[in-house]
Amino acid sequence: MSSTNKGNLIIIGGAEDKNGDCSILKTFAKLSGEAAARLTIITTATEHPFESGNQYKTVFSKLGTSEINIMDINSRDEADMEKNVKMISGSTGIFFTGGDQLRITSILGGTKVYAALHEAYAAGAVIAGTSAGASVMSRTMIVDGIDNDPARKCTLKMAPGLGLLELALIDQHFHQRGRIGRLLCGVAENPSILGIGIDEDTAIRVYPDLHFEVLGSNSVTVVDGSHIKSSNVSELKPDENLAIANITLHVLPSGYGFDLENREVIRLH
Repeated sequence: MSSTNKGNLIIIGGAEDKNGDCSILKTFAKLSGEAAARLTIITTATEHPFESGNQYKTVFSKLGTSEINIMDINSRDEADMEKNVKMISGSTGIFFTGGDQLRITSILGGTKVYAALHEAYAAGAVIAGTSAGASVMSRTMIVDGIDNDPARKCTLKMAPGLGLLELALIDQHFHQRGRIGRLLCGVAENPSILGIGIDEDTAIRVYPDLHFEVLGSNSVTVVDGSHIKSSNVSELKPDENLAIANITLHVLPSGYGFDLENREVIRLH
C-alpha cells in the first residue's frame, strides 16, 4: 500500500535535544523550509501551553525560522474556527508538543483542523510530534500501559490516533521507561501492525514512500508480529503474563532505516 501523501513525518520519542546541536529539531526546520518555513506549534496536549509553545518557538527561532505561530486549541469549537484552519493550511511545518495524547485526539478528531492537517500532509507539509505528540501519529495509539513490568494480557489501553501513519503503533520514551512489555502486548493484540518504540532524543523520519530513517542519539525498536505462531491474548485471565511465539524484533540506531511496506531493515550508510 503506497502512500499518496507528499509530506514527511518526524516522530520523536521525547526529551529531544533543545540546547546543543538540536539535530532532530533542526531536521524538522530544514525540511519545513528553513528561513522560509511557516511553522505552527500545536500545544493542545500540554497543561502548560504558554511555556511549552514559547520554548519551541525560541529553539526554532535560533535555528533560523522567523514565521512561527503557536496554536493552543482547547475546545472542539476552536478546532472548527476558520482562522485555525487557515493557519494549518498555510503551514509548511506543524509541530505537536508533548502532554496528554487523548487531549489531542478528543479535541481535534473529526474537526475542520483535523481535516486540514491531513490535507496539509498530503500536499507536502512536514508534521512532527514529540512524546504524546508522537503517539497520536498512528491510526491506533497507546494511551496507557504498565512501564518496567513483564508483558501482561489486557493491561494496555489504546484509542484511535490521528491516522497520519498507517499500519503502525508508536510508543515513546521507550527504553528509558521500560516499555517493551506494553509494545509486545499491542502487537500481540494487533499482529497486522508494526510496533515502533522510539527512545528519548531519537526520532524517525517517515518519507512519502513509507520508509523511515532513524535520527538522534539512541535507538528505535521495531516489533513485527506478522509471523506470530501463537499467543495467549484474550480477555480470559487478564492478569496472566503474555505468551507470544515467533515474533520478530529489530533495534535500529542512526544509520539505519526501515521499509514499512516490505518490513525490511535498511542500512543507510
